[in-house]
Amino acid sequence: MTRMLEVENLSKDFLLHLQGGVRIPVLHAVDLHVSAGECVALAGASGAGKSTLLRSLYGNYRAGSGVIRVRHDGAMIDITTAPPRRVVEIRERTLGYVSQFLRVVPRVSAIDIVADAARDMTTEQAHNLASSMLNRLHIPARLHTLPPSTFSGGEQQRINLARGFIGSHPILLLDEPTASLDNANRDIVIAMILEAKARGAAVVGIFHDTHVRDAIADRLYHVLPRQDAA
Repeated sequence: MTRMLEVENLSKDFLLHLQGGVRIPVLHAVDLHVSAGECVALAGASGAGKSTLLRSLYGNYRAGSGVIRVRHDGAMIDITTAPPRRVVEIRERTLGYVSQFLRVVPRVSAIDIVADAARDMTTEQAHNLASSMLNRLHIPARLHTLPPSTFSGGEQQRINLARGFIGSHPILLLDEPTASLDNANRDIVIAMILEAKARGAAVVGIFHDTHVRDAIADRLYHVLPRQDAA
């Protein structure tokens, strides 16, 4: 299978400047490879660094050392050394990311938030697909034109999911995508992830819900806490 993501010898510390320069070690010598059509679930104790690893894969956190290579336009690009504009381009076209929390521009409607993440479509096509995805995720039509700042936590998470999946990115990074969902919506998200795998997407995620993990994950990757972190 085609390798979509390669992580080699990745390490990450956090330097707390306001705490006298205290250094908090988090990740050490992480090696992870993910292929097209494969789902890898990050496992490990709370505080082991699962979310830090996921955010590093997206380029939100700069690696301390090591490489993170992403297959983009047929070539493997190391996002740890790529210029910021290149990283933005890779995010737009290759790396999809679904966080637990919705952070968007205020007063923008739910349907515009989702449609904005569509790729290679006209405005009308993007809005039609966004509406379809919101309906699938049980966001009623009366909410589509409203800003989601007053939506419930579960509704906001479903906006995030629609936005993350609408672009059909070759790589999907999922941070607890069903944490705030009921069983019916959880099963819809499982189906969406399986459909993404079927089209060849590589998926890396944190899934504390064992039902979700068992349904979608091909293997677990155990993130171990740094031995020098105590």
